[in-house]
Amino acid sequence: MTGKIIKGIAGFYYVHGADERIYECKAKGIFRNRKIKPLVGDNVEISVLSQEPPEGNIDEILERKNALIRPAAANIDQVLVVFAARDPEPNLNLLDRFLVMLYQADIPVVIAFNKAELVGEDDMERYRRIYEPAGYRVMSVSTYEGRGIDEIRSLMRGKTTAFAGPSGVGKSSLTNLLMPEANMETGDISEKIRRGKHTTRHSQLFSAGGGTYMMDTPGFSSIYVEGVEPNQLKDCFPEFAPYEEGCRFLGCVHIGEKVCGVKEAVEQGKISRSRYDNYRMFYEEQKDKRRY
Repeated sequence: MTGKIIKGIAGFYYVHGADERIYECKAKGIFRNRKIKPLVGDNVEISVLSQEPPEGNIDEILERKNALIRPAAANIDQVLVVFAARDPEPNLNLLDRFLVMLYQADIPVVIAFNKAELVGEDDMERYRRIYEPAGYRVMSVSTYEGRGIDEIRSLMRGKTTAFAGPSGVGKSSLTNLLMPEANMETGDISEKIRRGKHTTRHSQLFSAGGGTYMMDTPGFSSIYVEGVEPNQLKDCFPEFAPYEEGCRFLGCVHIGEKVCGVKEAVEQGKISRSRYDNYRMFYEEQKDKRRY
């Protein structure tokens, strides 16, 4: 039978089968030997060992469209990155690290600033000016007022959307608003693993029917930019590209060069200063890594 992994914990994988039942499965040792770890979102072939309780073995992991290590997930159509507009103040350095990682994975991103009722329109406009030139859609969301919820529902329809962001930004509240049935769906699993339903410790996938899936992921507080060469990092900041024709040197990395279209665009306010400063920081981090 085919199915989709909706949760993995302590060596057990919970598979939403083609018969709409959730099977508790173990992965065959062959995956460990090949150093392949099943991920939430994986489409799999399983052997059913028991119908009551529903149990099985994962025999095969079908080809992945994409995969992320943090959060651990596969076959994602888009990521909704959720930060609070205030309380806590958004850590834009952390947001930019996450955007670099997702750019490398070639996964579309929408940025949602929750708790928008705590800030004025000027603040939201400032976030748009920072991220929209880079091609990111920026949404103003309030779970308290219900603002932006229908827009997100429409965005999710027919897709697998991963929700990601730091702890404390209201991700779980947003999840419950968008998919109240998620709590019911986690009931059986929570019973088995004796864990609370409301604090996300592991990536978990919920089905809303009609090919719409929502993935709730654990909150993160730090991310290291990895797997990108220092001279390729600029490509992860798409808003730089239109100004690179103003650079004197081919392959300009927009750091020490005197004649640089990107640095000029930053000075003129066409590229966000915070994005550029974070780019410089990541560049230096990558250079230091290579040195050691």
